[in-house]
Amino acid sequence: MSSSPKITIVVPFLNEKENLPVLLDRMSAVFAGREEAWELLLVDDGSTDGSAEWAVAQAKPNGHVRVLRLSRNFGHQIAITAGLDRADGDAVVVMDADLQDPPEAIPAMIDQWRGGHEVVYAIRRSRAGETWTKKLFAAAFYRVFRRLAKVNVPMDAGDFRLVDRCVVDALKEMRELHRFMRGLTCWVGFRQGAVEYDRAARYAGETKYPVWKSARLAFDAITSFSASPLRWIAVLGLGVCAIAVAWVLYVMVLAIVRPGSLERGWASLIAVMVFLGGVQLLSMGMLGQYVSRIFEEGKRRPLYLVRADTKAGGAGR
Repeated sequence: MSSSPKITIVVPFLNEKENLPVLLDRMSAVFAGREEAWELLLVDDGSTDGSAEWAVAQAKPNGHVRVLRLSRNFGHQIAITAGLDRADGDAVVVMDADLQDPPEAIPAMIDQWRGGHEVVYAIRRSRAGETWTKKLFAAAFYRVFRRLAKVNVPMDAGDFRLVDRCVVDALKEMRELHRFMRGLTCWVGFRQGAVEYDRAARYAGETKYPVWKSARLAFDAITSFSASPLRWIAVLGLGVCAIAVAWVLYVMVLAIVRPGSLERGWASLIAVMVFLGGVQLLSMGMLGQYVSRIFEEGKRRPLYLVRADTKAGGAGR
């Protein structure tokens, strides 16, 4: 590591016009007087509120700002990937643009990195501005994910983290379409450390991750890292078969002990048919999700396309 390494801060954004100026000011204050060279790599994920144009205007006079504009909205995880692909720092910090992740925590992460850690997570001590349902959902997801995927994702850690150049290079080798960057960063291994911080409420604007979108990310994370849902289907099928066998035995005994009583069993028969139909549809739907992922990966399309890069033009993937 050189005595004056370069730190690239990757910030994906979507319609964050009110937040970006404050982010730039706070980032400049954080690195003022520090020995590290730094670059703020803003990744526009299809913004429509003028924030991308503002960012490009800042990049012209400010040598610390670089803007990567994607051709359309590809999603938060893909935008992070695009930033990591283009980042050229000795270490790369990934953070959101809503200022819930404080730039002031970055020096502590750099200190951990200089101490030998190649991945430094930012662990949330508190989470202001979030509902109890979202906190409960997040806590439940991390526990389920760690158990199913066998990947030791730190509790209360989001995408805010620092990764060494060797980790960035490892992540660039992984090109799956349905991405969960927090899981991939843990999967690659390397020496890992953590710093704690208090997560603030969003500075301005509306969250880009409502509960339904968080649930979709959770589903993608589990199905990308684990085949356990398919095993659940097999166990469910065995359970239903066992219930069906028990039901047949019950009907046979009832026909012998109380002849004629089965004529009044239409309601229970319909209930059983509906239950079995639901199990079949659920199983087919889960299998379909895995098959659709195979289909999408088989196309081998680029993960993203670049509209413009203020440092070097051209398309990318």
